[in-house]
Amino acid sequence: MSTRSLGLDDNLYRYLVAHGVRESPLLAELRAETATTPNPNMQISPEQGAFMALLIKLMDARRALEIGVFTGYSSLAVAGAMAADGRLVACDIDAAVTEIAARYWQRAGIAHKIDLRLAPAAETLDGLIAAGEQGRYDFAFIDADKEGYEGYYQRCLELLRPGGVILVDNVLWHGAVADDAAQDATTQALRAFNAARRQDERVDVAMIPVADGLTLLRKR
Repeated sequence: MSTRSLGLDDNLYRYLVAHGVRESPLLAELRAETATTPNPNMQISPEQGAFMALLIKLMDARRALEIGVFTGYSSLAVAGAMAADGRLVACDIDAAVTEIAARYWQRAGIAHKIDLRLAPAAETLDGLIAAGEQGRYDFAFIDADKEGYEGYYQRCLELLRPGGVILVDNVLWHGAVADDAAQDATTQALRAFNAARRQDERVDVAMIPVADGLTLLRKR
């Protein structure tokens, strides 16, 4: 949930996008349409989408989870990078914005790869666990309500195979996590999440300053 990476001036950011991102015309069109919606800052940045797509290809990920769909930029990037038999379980609660996403999935010819679940993500993940899908997923992307991150993470970790990867968005929260004056519930939840992952021996971890901060976690 950040339309560009933090800490770069406009000139350097334009260079980054021009030279470091191969954004398809369809992704660019979706980004432009999302800019006209009420909450365009909820979309990931093009450099983040490119990073995620490359990660999917490096892993040859076939089964993935997405917690928070919005207008579908991240799912379009991820599912588009997956093999023809790939499957992305996409969790959201907003039927209106995911209609935009579904339209672009259809145009890209990847709708068959995406299983949209319009329900609270915790319920969907619990359903997958109850169905015996633990250890069957390669990749998960978490970008939803920040107070729910810990619960989403624990469920996704259970569903991931050893060597699988979880990518968590907005872990720098526009710098608020490092600002002692910021004591709102969302910022405190992110601080707690970040501190817990630093001590989590079940995973290898790296926080990187892409977009609004991404934490990359590999299940041991």
